[in-house]
Amino acid sequence: MTLLIIVVALALIFDFINGFHDAANSIATIVSTKVLTPFQAVLWAAFFNFVAYFIAKFIIGEFGIANTVAKTVLPEFITLHVILAGLIAAIVWNLLTWWFGIPSSSSHTLIGGFAGAAIASAGFGTIEGMVILKIASFIFLAPLIGMLLAILLTTLTLNICKRAKPHKADTWFRRLQLVSSALFSIGHGLNDSQKVMGIIAAALFAGGQIANIKDIPDWVPIACFSMIALGTMSGGWRIVKTMGTKITKVTSLEGVVAETSGAITLFITELLKIPVSTTHTITGAIIGVGAVKRLSAVRWGVTQNLLVAWILTIPVSAVMAMLVYWFIGLFM
Repeated sequence: MTLLIIVVALALIFDFINGFHDAANSIATIVSTKVLTPFQAVLWAAFFNFVAYFIAKFIIGEFGIANTVAKTVLPEFITLHVILAGLIAAIVWNLLTWWFGIPSSSSHTLIGGFAGAAIASAGFGTIEGMVILKIASFIFLAPLIGMLLAILLTTLTLNICKRAKPHKADTWFRRLQLVSSALFSIGHGLNDSQKVMGIIAAALFAGGQIANIKDIPDWVPIACFSMIALGTMSGGWRIVKTMGTKITKVTSLEGVVAETSGAITLFITELLKIPVSTTHTITGAIIGVGAVKRLSAVRWGVTQNLLVAWILTIPVSAVMAMLVYWFIGLFM
């Protein structure tokens, strides 16, 4: 029972870290365009992170992404030691990438850690290969969808507003950024909170507290959505700088388009029950709005570095989880 409490506590700590690690996703453009101050922006994002709980519970009616994450490892191989090792590895990798200002994926860190620890426990037969492959494919598909939507929406918006007075248009788009940022924060809450819900459900299953991974107690989503909102309130300024200024210079119009494109992508993947990276999604959208101006407006060197970090996240976190699992095995 003590180990179960430790695992659940670590999962909620990871959720909190996920919040401040990924806070930049929904506030980077709104801060860089000076629509809100950083403090106002994190409060705004945190509020809508929690609003996502009510949307999932009462409108969508299920937590499909949580179920997908829990199925990463076959039920008979889910143990508290596996989950503990995966969480420790995920937390370490998240903190390292936050420290160096790399917008990596908390989602793929968690999934890589969970899978890596399971592999260390009993080999590759412990994991659901097709589930992991589907999740991994969205490392490329999520930013691509976000980028294509951003290109389409930017082109459409520019044509609609081509006769508008620049000052008046900018005023309207600055107001609309509040809406688009809220939408993206809802998408962030829907997607990322459920990943931790899936891990806690797996822990409760392994600890004998529930008979089926789908039977998630009500306190789990409330705790997860609350922790990610609290984490978002703590900020993530190193990554804000990368997302808001280093990829491309973003105007208020482009901020609206990037956040809206990212939000639509997240809502689509929510319906498909596929956990994706909010980081990847918004980065693809920001690249899309930059590419419409001209390809040279995007700092492709920064983008290449981000892509390398994304690709490495699952295998690196998996290897770290293996090492942690073997280390834990020396004492437990």
